[in-house]
Parts: sequence; structure tokens; C-alpha cells
Amino acid sequence: MKRQIIRIDEAKCDGCGQCATACAEGAIRIINGKAKLVSESHCDGLGACLGECPQGAITIEQREAAPFDPDAVKALQAQGHTHAEHGRSCPGSMVRQMQPKAAEAAHGTDQPSMLANWPVQLKLAPITAPYFHEARLLVAADCVACAAPDFHRRFLAGKVLLVGCPKLDDAVAYQKKLAAILSQNRIVSVEVAFMEVPCCFGMVQVVRSAIESSGKNVPLELVKLGIDGQVRSRERFDSGCAGAAV
Repeated sequence: MKRQIIRIDEAKCDGCGQCATACAEGAIRIINGKAKLVSESHCDGLGACLGECPQGAITIEQREAAPFDPDAVKALQAQGHTHAEHGRSCPGSMVRQMQPKAAEAAHGTDQPSMLANWPVQLKLAPITAPYFHEARLLVAADCVACAAPDFHRRFLAGKVLLVGCPKLDDAVAYQKKLAAILSQNRIVSVEVAFMEVPCCFGMVQVVRSAIESSGKNVPLELVKLGIDGQVRSRERFDSGCAGAAV
């Protein structure tokens, strides 16, 4: 059948990811640095992504295409694979990839940010965000940065950050989302930074389950911090599916 559907001009696309974030149906992903229409049946043809493209790389065309499948979209959203929330996308979750700057010492006290990606919340991070390519992934319980005053310097340099709380958030959804990130991207290694309080070990379990579900053999490092910000233990494993609990 002929219907309206988006067209992406790859020559104009710079891979910023704003269209993927704006697409509540999950029809667009960033693959190898370019926006791709990955499922015709997930594209409703209404063009919510058009106004989000700063390069003007997206247009609407009339052509033969699979019909829009709202039930498939709902199923994808239920798995946490899109940014849909109450039918709208979150402007604060716009994908950004930064280049951390070296310290420009002023009186020798400047502490530069080492953050290289946005968003950092695991729930909001797009599964195929360009910053996941060849990434050294740091999965941190969200209290870690509060306990460790030198979090950026000690843990974050050269890594892609994802944060969450294994007690207050949906750990099952986190596990599924992280498994999808691992399976669909080339992740070099995973480091988990978590607090010594018992509930925080749930983040380790989430990551290990995600690695096992992804089928990938990813080196894993576990770093446990005390509430005083000091490292209590550090363990490394060649595979995230192996090793005893901390």
C-alpha cells in the first residue's frame, strides 16, 4: 500500500540523534553514525521527527510501505526500547556526545567535567546512541557520585556513563534495556560502581544478568564504595557472567 512515511537523507544526516529521541514509536535508530528508519511499520508518517532535525535531513514522502502497526509500537514501548512517556518525548533526553576538555588550570583548582554522553539515566539512554560504539561503559548506582567527591577524575574519564538506582527503579526494565545496549553495540568493557549498602548490590546483579542475556563476552569490573567515598573492594572478571558475588 502507498502511504506517507519519512525519508532520511544520509548525506545530510550528522548522526546527532535528535530525531531518534523525538520518535516516540521507536522507528528511528542511529546506526554507524547515521539515522536509519529501522521499521516501516513503526513509523506513523506524521513527522514528529522533522522539526527536530537541525540538518533538514528528514522529509515525508508518499510511497509503497508496510502499514503502520500501533500494536507493535505499544509492545516495543512496553519493553522500554523507545522514549515514549505519556505519548511524548522528553526534550531533556536529547542525545549528546561531548568531548571532555582538559583542565584549564586557574590557580590550580579547576576540576574539568569528564562527562562524554547525555542522557546518563539508563531509562532514557537510546539503545543505539552513537556514543555506545566501542564504549568502555560505566554503570554507576546514582549515590556513588554523591559519595565520591572525585567521581569524574577517578571513575569517569574515558568512559560512557549510565546511572540508576537498583532499589527505587525497575531493575527488570534496567536489565532488559542494558542487555539490548550490549547486544546491539560493540561494548569494550563494563565497570559497575556501587555502594556498600546491601540494596545497592542489585546493580551488580542487573549488569551480570544483562551480560548473560546479551550473549556477549564482556570484561567486567566491580567497584564497591563505602559511604565515605573510599573503595572497599575491586574485582575484575574476563567475563561478566563469571565470578563470585562481592
